[in-house]
Amino acid sequence: MTKHEPIDPGADGIEQGKRLIRVDTDRGISLSQRIAERLQRLAWRTPLHKLRLRGRFPLKLLAAPDDPVIGDLKAGQALLQGWITWRGERIAIRELNFGALQGSPGMVEYLHSFAWLRDLSTAGTRQQGAPVAEAIMSRWLAAHAEHVGGIVWRADLWGKRILYWTAHAPLILSSRDLVYRSVVLNTLARGARHLDRAADKAPEGLGRVAAWAGLIAAGLLIPGGDPRRVFAEAGLTRALGQTFGEDGGLICRSPAALLEAIGLLSLLRAAYDSRRQEVLPAVETTLARAVPALLGVTHGDGGLASWQGGLPFDQGRIEAVVEASGVRARPLRQARQWGYQRLAGGATVISMDAAPPPASRAASGGCASTLAFEMSDGSHRLVVSCGGARNPGAMLPAQLADALRATAAHSTLIVADANSTAVHPDGSLGRGVVEVEIDRQELESGSRIEASHDGYVRRYGLLHRRQLALSVDGRQLSGEDMLLPAGRRKRAAPFAIRFHLAPEVEVTLTADSQGALLRIDDGPLWQFRCKGGVLGTEESLWVDGTGRPRETQQLVISAESPPGGASVSWLFKRAG
Repeated sequence: MTKHEPIDPGADGIEQGKRLIRVDTDRGISLSQRIAERLQRLAWRTPLHKLRLRGRFPLKLLAAPDDPVIGDLKAGQALLQGWITWRGERIAIRELNFGALQGSPGMVEYLHSFAWLRDLSTAGTRQQGAPVAEAIMSRWLAAHAEHVGGIVWRADLWGKRILYWTAHAPLILSSRDLVYRSVVLNTLARGARHLDRAADKAPEGLGRVAAWAGLIAAGLLIPGGDPRRVFAEAGLTRALGQTFGEDGGLICRSPAALLEAIGLLSLLRAAYDSRRQEVLPAVETTLARAVPALLGVTHGDGGLASWQGGLPFDQGRIEAVVEASGVRARPLRQARQWGYQRLAGGATVISMDAAPPPASRAASGGCASTLAFEMSDGSHRLVVSCGGARNPGAMLPAQLADALRATAAHSTLIVADANSTAVHPDGSLGRGVVEVEIDRQELESGSRIEASHDGYVRRYGLLHRRQLALSVDGRQLSGEDMLLPAGRRKRAAPFAIRFHLAPEVEVTLTADSQGALLRIDDGPLWQFRCKGGVLGTEESLWVDGTGRPRETQQLVISAESPPGGASVSWLFKRAG
């Protein structure tokens, strides 16, 4: 997590200067915590816990909320045709075995969360979808209704499952089979009793928010749930305060996770609306802050930037979630705690990671991307991050996914091929960037940011400072990367400045190795020039919104810094 020290606050949320400090006294989840979590899961299987899950059988739900988020039409149509599909993977419903599921972690969670009910309801009528939903539900109940434990009974998945089961109750409770209906309702009630004890033990962050949100929905929609609702509302209020910053961003710093969080809270609000109850104030406040923060990390094509290993989900998905939130807002140009800066001029949008990485406890699999930027021109992306490292749906080998967390997988400077913040094999982040200083100015000529980080001070005695200046018409982005002497240890070191390019960009280097022409299919022409290093190209990849890697290229400026530091200037200029 970060804390900020504002200096001379300006209008429109823009601070003229500030310092962000990485507060990461923890080193990820400790051994004792891991043992405690393991013991907790083992306790779920004990006779005592099963006794706690007993209670009155609900005969009905008090209401069925309307899911405000539109699902994936293609995935829903595939379900109607007998296939469960998820980002390139598919399983035939007739072969579905919940006792031994095969698939990526993302596919497994998609199935167990019952998020596919949203897709099914988007593609067909109740009469068309109910037989499909009940067939899958029957298989799930047979495998897991009475067998407590494992990933299936994880608190965050139970929270999501309750939200989706109640919102799409017409699909799973249309059967005239009274025994089946009774099992569904009783399992729903057992899941709520499980969350009574497990919600606050869910992993800190979005998982805990999902668990408490599901418990509130249970309190609203299962008869006799008023005490549970009061208890869960207090828990969700705490979880929101621990998970979201004052500017609406998540402590894990993932735009993709923020998109999911907004969707979950919008679904919870629908549960309140179905009972004509006043929505928990913390939910409304969080949504009002989160939507501008989310829009602040979108590009000209309406899709997300690929920060912290997320996927660049497309405009349709973003618009569906924002519409469901009911919040109308403009993009936040500076997320003070979340750590993202947005520059916009003409059709050009710049998104910059201007903060330390997230604390290890907040985000397993965080990325060493400090001071990287992404750039788009209208509907065309120009400079990107590789992305995909933390998303369970990415079609990537584990070793490659880990590599995409590195500084070299982002468009920024890297010293001696060393990450600005250490990336450990267990998913945690080690030593590196502790402090980021930022100065931002809004001028008549455009927007300017100067930022620095200390990730290379300890090892090389060098401070990385980056300046970005976008013209008011968006036709020119000038930049300078400096390595400045700092600390006691001062060493000469090679460095490279990388600019990963979108797949649609075609590169032609100039003869002097100081420039390049960047052609975009059916788009504008951009020129690139640099001074202070040698320009070349290397292969790269970009993970698209479906989680698939696509081949592309990157511009690489190579140079060497003496102990006294070095400076490289560069320029993107629109020629067409």
